[in-house]
Formats: sequence, structure tokens, C-alpha cells
Amino acid sequence: MEVESKTQELHLHVNGGKFSTEERSHSYSWRLRVSLYVTLLLAGETIATLLGRLYYDKGGKSTWLETLVQLLGFPLTIPCYYYIKPEPSKPKTITKKPTSSFLTLSLVYLGLGLLVAGHSVLYSFGLLYLPVSTFSLISASQLAFNAVFSYFLNSQKFTPYILNSLILLTISSTLLVIQHEPGSSSSTTSKSLAKSNYVIGYICAIGSAAGYSLVLSLTDYAFENILKKYTFKAILDMITYPSLVATCAVVVGLFGSGGWKLLSTEMEEFKLGKSSYILITIGSTISWQAFSIGSVGLILEVSSLFSNVISTLCLPVVPVLAVVFFRDEMSGIKLVAMFLAIWGFVSYAYQHYVDDRKPEETDEEKEEEKIKLSQTEEDAQEYYTHIKV
Repeated sequence: MEVESKTQELHLHVNGGKFSTEERSHSYSWRLRVSLYVTLLLAGETIATLLGRLYYDKGGKSTWLETLVQLLGFPLTIPCYYYIKPEPSKPKTITKKPTSSFLTLSLVYLGLGLLVAGHSVLYSFGLLYLPVSTFSLISASQLAFNAVFSYFLNSQKFTPYILNSLILLTISSTLLVIQHEPGSSSSTTSKSLAKSNYVIGYICAIGSAAGYSLVLSLTDYAFENILKKYTFKAILDMITYPSLVATCAVVVGLFGSGGWKLLSTEMEEFKLGKSSYILITIGSTISWQAFSIGSVGLILEVSSLFSNVISTLCLPVVPVLAVVFFRDEMSGIKLVAMFLAIWGFVSYAYQHYVDDRKPEETDEEKEEEKIKLSQTEEDAQEYYTHIKV
């Protein structure tokens, strides 16, 4: 009887192998979700940035409208509340703590929404005054900002690889300060205006990168410490409510500044025609919404740091496409800045790879332990059968 009871105990342990199979299937579904979010983020960011530059190049002048299209797509996610079932909470969800109050959640969404509106306005001004290739390279500094914010808000540690990445990205962005502005062959007044516009665009691009990184880190912090939920509905809420707040803020700015009066004239004078104007606006709205879903989804599934790293993957793509479609100048300084930024990205990504390898090694050890338990169970069953005979 003692042997039989031990066998049953061992059998319960070995049944844990079924859990490992579930874990494996969960891992596959997790990778599928992450791949989907990565695709949405990269495609959305690349297309939206290029369409934004196209809007300005062909006669668009409203920074308020360019800001609004970054935020206005949130109603596209509303049907997901009805047609997609929320996923069960992840094991790391803290269920014992009380859920956040309505007031707390409202303040979280309000604060994030205003921050999103602020960095979106800065993004629009930066894209207006800078070539898209330069703007994209400066935006890579968001990775450095995210590392700093994650250190204070998300307990992110500074490792040699992360420090190396911070230094490289800082140098990359600093090099673009001395970038030669196009159109310097014009009059002194034109050169002065071009230079001041470049400085304004540079400051706005840096401010936008810092603001976006702060939003990512605060979103990660909200998931961990306030929402305490890791479901698809949480993603939808984190997209919809802050976007609603940000949209309201931008609409107030659009009507308060009187910019809405010029939109009809702008549409009439658009170089590609009315229909192209409307299509560019709709395309930008959808692209930015895809980017938002991918960004928040990666924050929930992995971290704000990983979301920012993936966003930086657009770094070598956008400048090359800008040279092809917008005839942007790719100077030596830009090439050096791109090389340093890619090096910084690789250093950052390698640190994430190293961090991911540690749990895998632990899983392998657990698997070996389960195999040993399985062998022990077989030996115990043979021994029990032998005694019975």
C-alpha cells in the first residue's frame, strides 16, 4: 500500500507534464500575439510617417489636423468590445489587491490622454519642419528616454549593453544638430528662417520622443500597479479612453485657434486633389490606430521597453523610403547617425535577448526534473507489479 500511495503521488507530479504542454501552447499563442502586435506597430508607424510627410509636401499646412489623425482612429477598436472575448488574466495578475476605483482610473486615462495630445502636437511640428529622414533618426532617441523613465518607473536596470545603447543614441541625435540644412544657397533671410525652422523642428522631435517614451513607461506602470489586469479588454481601454481625452484636447485646439476655417481651402488647393487629400487623411488615421494597438499590445505582453525597441526598428526603413519617395538628402552625417543608432538598437535588443534566455534555461531544468520524476514513477510501478506477482 505504501508503494501504491507513493506511486499515486508520483503520478500527480508527472501529470504536471500536461501543464507543460499547456504552457507550450500558451507560448505559441503568446508568440503569435506578439508577432501580430509587432506587425501592426511597424507597418502603422512607417506608413503613417510617410503619409504625414506627403501631406505637408503637397500643400498641407495644418499641424492640428496632422495631430488629430494620430488620435481619431480609436472608434475603430470599439467593435472589438463586442466581437472579441477578453482573454483570461495572466498568472502574474495580483487578485488579492482591491481593484482601482473609478476616480483613479479616470485620472490615469485623463493624465495619459493629455500627455498623448502633447507629444502628438510636438510630433506634428517636428515632421513639418524637418526632412522625414532626419526626423526619423532623431526619433530614435526615444529609446534612450525610455531607458531612463523605465529605470525610475518600471525598475529597469542599467546594464553595460543598455548604457552603451544610451551613449550611441545620444551621439546619433547630437550629430544631427550640426546637419547642414537644405536651401542654404538662398538669401540670408531665407537661410535664417530655414535655420530657425530646423531648430524648432529638432526641439519638437526630441520633445516628441521624450513624451512618447514617458507615455510608454507610465502605461506600463499603470498596467502593473493600478489596473492589475492583463487582458485584451485592458488593451482596448488603454487605447480608447486616453485617445478620447487626447482627441478632445486637440479638437479644442483646432477650433480655438481657428484652424478649422482653413481646412476647406487647404483641401481645394491640395496638389494631389481633393480625393487624395481625403485618402491620405483616412490612411493616416488607420495607420496610427494600428500603431497604437501594436504599441499597447506589446507593453501588455512584454514591456514598454520592448515596445520602444520594436518601434526603433523603423529606423533604417523610413530614411531609405524617404530618399526614394521624397528625394531626401542622405548626407555623410546622416549615414553616421544612422549607423550609430542601429548599433545602439542592436545593443539594446541583445540585452533583451540575454534577459529572455534566463527563463528558458530555468524551463529546461524543470523539464529535466519532470523526466526524472517520470522515470521514478515507472520504476515504482514495476516494483509494485513485481510484489503483486
